Amino acid sequence: MASQKIKIAVVGASGYTGSDLVRLAVRHPDIEIAALTANTHAGKTMDEVFPHLGGLNLPKLVTTDAVDWSGIDAVVCGLPHATSQEVISSLPEHLKIIDMSADFRLRDADTYAQWYGNTHTALDLQKEAVYGLSEHYRDQIARARLVACPGCYPTAALMLLLPLVGAGAVDADDLIIDAKSGVSGAGRSLKQNVLFCEAGEGMTSYAVGSHRHSPEIEQELSVAAKRAITVNFTPHLVPMSRCEYLSVYARLSEGMSAAKLRALLSERYQDEPFVRVLPEGAPPATQHIRGSNSVLLSVFEDRIAGRVIMFATLDNLVKGSAGQALQNFNLMYGIEETTGLEQVALFP
Repeated sequence: MASQKIKIAVVGASGYTGSDLVRLAVRHPDIEIAALTANTHAGKTMDEVFPHLGGLNLPKLVTTDAVDWSGIDAVVCGLPHATSQEVISSLPEHLKIIDMSADFRLRDADTYAQWYGNTHTALDLQKEAVYGLSEHYRDQIARARLVACPGCYPTAALMLLLPLVGAGAVDADDLIIDAKSGVSGAGRSLKQNVLFCEAGEGMTSYAVGSHRHSPEIEQELSVAAKRAITVNFTPHLVPMSRCEYLSVYARLSEGMSAAKLRALLSERYQDEPFVRVLPEGAPPATQHIRGSNSVLLSVFEDRIAGRVIMFATLDNLVKGSAGQALQNFNLMYGIEETTGLEQVALFP
């Protein structure tokens, strides 16, 4: 435990990721939530916006401009892309920053402009940003001032595929990622496709061939493969509030098998508290990780010779966002990595 509590501000606290960060951080023994911002809800109490966070003695929501940054140690930013880089660029240099948006995830500014439709205006900060996939960039995160938390889909995909692509265990040019997410991934603002009558009792694909998490997955897999990689990635919206589930189809490299892939993943993650590789024949389920910071991985032989079917599941608001942000906070401050993240999945 730190000798003195670390004062944090949550910028964009009225969104789903921001509120989940508050939910987790309020029980962290080394954190004091000193400021909460939400420009559209400034002046309200947190429980007026999120009743489930009532009775926690949280500060009132204020505009970002109203925060006295001199009394803050770290910022967790839950703003949309473009807005995030603008706000972060204006923050004092003494602050450690964990950004849950997409603004600092892509290392190449042209790639960012292509996929997000606006020019990156904080290139100096981009150069110092560390990609916040905790289990794979732990040492860099510990030394960073600015950490860019991965997207929820990339977190699930990369936890499964980085060890396999890095080891040459699968054909990196033949990867099909079939992804499904709960509607909270679309954010809290009003959108027709996530209305109950639109999203309930059904499933639909979206952003087919054009989802903004594709280049993020490709960026990291290309580093692992030491060459450019392009993946087939298709997301789907399913009628649940949170969690996501990835089915990944791959061709085995020569001499590989599902058992060898499972062993490779087990060895890579054997000391990781939030990653579990399931035994042969056991598929994961979203019910087994909901509300937790855990990732479940599994590997099956395909009935097509030389191919495998693999699965990854996580809670998009926890390990896919706020939980990973808190995990990175712990790394940045030298705190035990599991602190504040010990909760097990909520089942049923």
